Amino acid sequence: MVNYTALNHNMDFIMTNIFNEINNLSLFSQEEKNNLISRIKTKEIKGKEQNYIECLVRKKEIVLTPEETVRQLYLARLINDYGYEISRIKLEHAIHFGREVKRADIVIFEKERPTTEYIVVELKKDKEKEGKEQLKSYCNATGASIAIWTNGSQISYYNRKDPNYFEEITEIPTSSQTLKDILDEKFTLKDLIIKDKILKEGKTLKQIILDMEDEVLANAGVDVFEECFKLIFTKLYDEKLSNDDKLKINWKIEELAGDELNDLEYSKYLELVKQVDDCRFRCLEFRNKGETDLELKKRIQDLFDKAKRQWKGVFSDDAKINLAPSHLSVCVSSIQDIKLFNSNLQVIDEAFEYLVSKSAKGEKGQYFTPRHVIDMCVKMLNPKAGEHMIDTASGSCGFPVHTIFKITGKLFSNTDIPAEQKENILKIFGIDFDEKVVRVSRTLNLIAGDGNTNVLHLNTLDYDRWVENTKSIEWNRVYGEGFERLKELGVTRGNNKEFKFELLMANPPFAGDIKETRILTKYDLAFSEDKKGTKKQKNKVGRDILFIERNLDFVRPGGRLAIVLPQGRYNNTSDKDVREYIADKARILAVIGLDVNTFKPHTGTKTSVIFLQKWNDDNSDPKYYCPHKDDYPIFFAVSEKSGKDNSGEYVYIKDETGRKRTDKHGHFIVEHDLHNQNGELSDGIAEAFIEFAKSENLSFWSED
Repeated sequence: MVNYTALNHNMDFIMTNIFNEINNLSLFSQEEKNNLISRIKTKEIKGKEQNYIECLVRKKEIVLTPEETVRQLYLARLINDYGYEISRIKLEHAIHFGREVKRADIVIFEKERPTTEYIVVELKKDKEKEGKEQLKSYCNATGASIAIWTNGSQISYYNRKDPNYFEEITEIPTSSQTLKDILDEKFTLKDLIIKDKILKEGKTLKQIILDMEDEVLANAGVDVFEECFKLIFTKLYDEKLSNDDKLKINWKIEELAGDELNDLEYSKYLELVKQVDDCRFRCLEFRNKGETDLELKKRIQDLFDKAKRQWKGVFSDDAKINLAPSHLSVCVSSIQDIKLFNSNLQVIDEAFEYLVSKSAKGEKGQYFTPRHVIDMCVKMLNPKAGEHMIDTASGSCGFPVHTIFKITGKLFSNTDIPAEQKENILKIFGIDFDEKVVRVSRTLNLIAGDGNTNVLHLNTLDYDRWVENTKSIEWNRVYGEGFERLKELGVTRGNNKEFKFELLMANPPFAGDIKETRILTKYDLAFSEDKKGTKKQKNKVGRDILFIERNLDFVRPGGRLAIVLPQGRYNNTSDKDVREYIADKARILAVIGLDVNTFKPHTGTKTSVIFLQKWNDDNSDPKYYCPHKDDYPIFFAVSEKSGKDNSGEYVYIKDETGRKRTDKHGHFIVEHDLHNQNGELSDGIAEAFIEFAKSENLSFWSED
């Protein structure tokens, strides 16, 4: 016998027993979930409770499986938000492939032709790629022009242009709209903020690039890095052109938020943005507006050309977008709804790290440093406006750009930096030997620094040959001004060995050895000493070891450093001379052990960050006073939360509804213990060090 009982469980019980059955339902609001909960009934069968719900379309009670939960939630949205009549919707719709029959989860039929499929929805495939392939086959078999994939935490909308290409679209039409209405709709910076795919669809730029590869790039016959870089570069420029609109939004938010501005959560910020009148706003140009593929390519190429003229030295004057028009159309549609500005750059970093690794960057042992690690280093070393800072293995320029964030109080946003702060920004430098990442970092630094940059394409270790770079007219055109500013910081004119930087932060490459005698002979750590005191040059030396010595040469007495090193340098018996060298040159302030997942998926090497301050017995400038001591305390800490899982994917803080939490800037909050993320997390290692530094009267914290 089956007993029917009214739902009398509290919400926590229902949430535990229903919504925890699926991985994540963050796509849906709490109100949508509550509405679903209110419709649930239970049946007791053989002493066990089973959840049932009356289907909105089939009008009969059905078992509420995880997939059915997602379907009922999305059906409610299609009916209530998009206005589709139940009579136009069919579930488990049969689609014929010759003799084989498959069933689509949800199909919406055309209003005027009720037997013609219009929208096909595929639910709850764990991987979007699998769901998209299923959708393609359904749309091609039926001729449906719109496809939707969702698993409850992510969602994608596609327009079927032809059997080969499915273009992403920002939104699907309501029951009273056409697809052309969506494509022709005015789209401003306000819309981009509200509809940002990163937040709305739970995707990353890296995931979207992977999708683009699957769709068109893999067989497009182009350099994937170069073409993706051009598109990101162009989109950044398009957003930058709406700078005035960003200011108008900021002013309006200040007016609407009033005293609550400083404590404004991002969800509330988005609600206020919706109240902004954008009728006079500029329309964003980096969009697929439904014109022909050739017309779109001409328009995007024109925008790229303007970006090159604005931000010089990243692409050659004659650089062109090499994607075929049809391929470009798909790619533009894929990334047009991602807001790249007002980002902590993690979104961009993750994408570029993937792209650069395709060019074997990882084989050189150099990986982009996660932003929460960078922020820990910046907080601990406390850079001040007016100080000179350098990253000698700058990668995507994380350390320099986040130093700019610190001294200006401005994140990566398309609003201008005050003129009086630009002089301080020109004291921030980056060097890298990989030409591709230099161009990436120059782009980010040009924008963060409002048009000026000191990011240079040089081999940090082979400084004697820097002069050969200056013989190139092309190199000088791009890097000449920054190089002149670097030379002004040299200890000895005409010698590129020693400099007077107050700050250095770097994650040098730690794979491979340097074997060239010409380079080794310039480094003390390339020599060993026998029992008789005779020095002998080694045949090879680890690249990161030479970087230790080189980095110390870049910094003035009393200057401070943060360097990421493999854990072995602190433990290996063979590296005792390296540890003695460091202790002889500088005070060891701290050693922070990072979790083994920190640099995954590219490497599982265990690393630590060492913090140093070069000895300085001259107390004429108290800010850089660091007298020699034989005995002093060192701050040690070990991170237990890396912010990544075993596969190298970021782990984010989630709220009670399963949604990824955002900070007040709209960034997903990575779960780590390195610092408190401006109050979003509990105090971490950085805050503990700051307390230690003040108790020890370390000079760079004594004024705070």
